[in-house]
Amino acid sequence: MMWEEKRLDELGEIGRGKSRHRPRNDARLYGGEFPFVQTSEIQNANFRITEFKTTYSSFGLAQSKLWPSGTLCISIVGANTAATAILGFDACFPDSVIGFNGYQGVANNYFIKYLLDTRREEFYRISQGTARENLSMEKLLSMPLKVPPFLIQQKIASILSTYDDLIENNLKRIQLLEEAAQNLYLEWFVQFRFPATEAGPGYEDAEFVDGLPKGWERKNLIHLCKTISSGGTPSRNKPTYWNSPDFEWIRTKELQDDFIHLAEEYISREGLENSSAKLFPVGTIVMAIYASPTLGRMGILTRDACFNQASVGFIVDEKFISNEFLYYKLLEERINLNNKAIGAAQQNINVQKVKDHDVLLPDKALIDKFTLWVKPLFEQRRKLGEQNLKLKEARDILLPRLMNQTIEV
Repeated sequence: MMWEEKRLDELGEIGRGKSRHRPRNDARLYGGEFPFVQTSEIQNANFRITEFKTTYSSFGLAQSKLWPSGTLCISIVGANTAATAILGFDACFPDSVIGFNGYQGVANNYFIKYLLDTRREEFYRISQGTARENLSMEKLLSMPLKVPPFLIQQKIASILSTYDDLIENNLKRIQLLEEAAQNLYLEWFVQFRFPATEAGPGYEDAEFVDGLPKGWERKNLIHLCKTISSGGTPSRNKPTYWNSPDFEWIRTKELQDDFIHLAEEYISREGLENSSAKLFPVGTIVMAIYASPTLGRMGILTRDACFNQASVGFIVDEKFISNEFLYYKLLEERINLNNKAIGAAQQNINVQKVKDHDVLLPDKALIDKFTLWVKPLFEQRRKLGEQNLKLKEARDILLPRLMNQTIEV
């Protein structure tokens, strides 16, 4: 069947989000029941937007517009330009976002999202030329899209969304596993409702001194780890140091409080051996120590890898603690560590201050019991993350082939 070139406004209703009130930070706008989605949440969504950080009040809604669940959202400014996602709930969004809803029987929102994703680099290119990227409505409509009949759109969308549905189900399972592990940590080591072990009684019978279980002690992080060390960066002026698939090189934006499954950059063995870069083993906990918004964010290496000096790596000494325990201990201490950041232009946490930071440590038997419970949850999270990586790779191979009609449906 013939594919025809159409502008988005020929395929459905399209318009910019609304946030007319000034100043934009007026407290009266926020804190109500209406979700307010911004460009970062479009960028961070896998396929559907399922989370939001900000809400509008009735006053905020009155100067905006409530878009229905299922709307295709297109970010049109900044680093997130041309990112797309489907609204998973009714929501407002600002004028930095364009909303699209296909006409009945003319355009399928899922299909249009996938089609736009194959053209993202083109849209990003035409948005450049000013101090900040800006994909105006005029520019967006200036590039017609080649679309098939509605029935074919539905078939293609169904094939591709099967992968995204599986990915989103896995993400929900990962979140549940994370919540279970974190809740156990909080119950045992923050609320002190810990069970008995062969080394001592549970919280009902334990002796407390100054509000803390007797025998628990504070120790510097460096005493609990074999290594606490920042990374390093090979010279960008040496092309042979880069783009060789010898070693993954992790940047702070890839730290998402989760396992790190994929790096965007690589360095060569030559680059590793002739620079301050270091190779860290599988299981290393990586923490960002430079600059908001990533300051304090963490990740766990799933392969041997390197990272830059904006992060620090923790390799535990298993005589004292486990990787799983240290990960949640660092999450608990994140605010305290971030408060040690210095610098006006770019805040950073001094590595020595990280090493000298002291944490409350229970007896080893309780840590071992916690690890026994949590390690299988960690392993399930890791495997689900690896599954998602493979699903994304399969979807991304299939996507352009369906859109350029290499594969018939």
